[in-house]
Amino acid sequence: MKYLAIALFCLLSTASSAQSNLPSISDLDSAWNTIPTDGVCSAGMPYQFHAKPSSASNNLLIFFNGGGACWFGQACDLGSQPNIHTPFADMDQNNPALSKGIFDFENSENPFAGYDMVFIPYCTGDVHIGAGEHTYTYENAEGKEVHYTAHHTGYENTQTILNWIYENFPAPDKVIIAGSSAGAIGSSFYSGLVAEHYSTAPVVLLADAGGAYRTSRLPVLQHAWDTASILPDWDEYAGETNDTITFEDFYIASAKHNSNLTLAQYNAAEDETQIMFTQIIGDPPGSFSLPQRILTNYQEIESAVDEFYSYTAGGRVHMILQDDIFYRYEVEGVRFVDWVNDLINAKQVRDISCVSEAAGCDVAPGTD
Repeated sequence: MKYLAIALFCLLSTASSAQSNLPSISDLDSAWNTIPTDGVCSAGMPYQFHAKPSSASNNLLIFFNGGGACWFGQACDLGSQPNIHTPFADMDQNNPALSKGIFDFENSENPFAGYDMVFIPYCTGDVHIGAGEHTYTYENAEGKEVHYTAHHTGYENTQTILNWIYENFPAPDKVIIAGSSAGAIGSSFYSGLVAEHYSTAPVVLLADAGGAYRTSRLPVLQHAWDTASILPDWDEYAGETNDTITFEDFYIASAKHNSNLTLAQYNAAEDETQIMFTQIIGDPPGSFSLPQRILTNYQEIESAVDEFYSYTAGGRVHMILQDDIFYRYEVEGVRFVDWVNDLINAKQVRDISCVSEAAGCDVAPGTD
């Protein structure tokens, strides 16, 4: 009955997807379906996304995948020598069927097992928010000047998928927006757009391993991706430019604009990948404390919005949502899977931090 209602809505709706040749939900089977689009990845490869319908509930999970980022020529050009690109363009990392954690449907504790799911791959190097092409100029190992154009089309690709979602899931009971690493940053931006569209449904953002990027060098990234040009016309973004916008602004603007949106973040206090990227952005090793940066970012968001919760584990492991540690990590006597289950079901949760643990924040839960 749910799919019949969705099909009827799509026939009657005046809204249309930016790409009209995508299949409808009724065309898909119950396993993961790969859906090609007209979009492109950073190096021009075809872009696709994945969807998995369910008849078990009318709840929707939208997941933004991670995989690094690029904002200068040697990193964006996959053929640069030496090649120092991060794995933002590796499509093998964009297959949800290979993931564990929240995508392990055999685990009876999975709080998302009965959800409709849409998996948004990441291959544009722009944390899903790039406004278009950007040409980089750099000197290669042979001393020759190279001009390389990257397709930072994260925004266009995501809008195609969101339009498809809006058409095929017109009235979910609840919506969870989640993302890991680069996807955590992207999901924080799009959570506001999705919550605005589904204004009568409760929407929860669960951002994983992207909460430590507090640096004066951030405008370099925002200019490369031209982030300011994709900001919605909201009062909460009034006056923001590529020189002023921060990743924390995404959380704050999204929540202030939408009373139906609840925000949550997970981070590991000594996340080695977040440390590495902060150094690549331009902060020298030893010049910052990652736990302090995470805490400062938490405090900035908490001071501006009503519904923000955080879970901070110890150790250096990057990301939790696509790993079996999702079910194992326990801080302050609270397992992360249980904390998430309460969060998405509107039960009371509290901020959890490794600071309260006897082993402190240097040790991952269960390894001391």
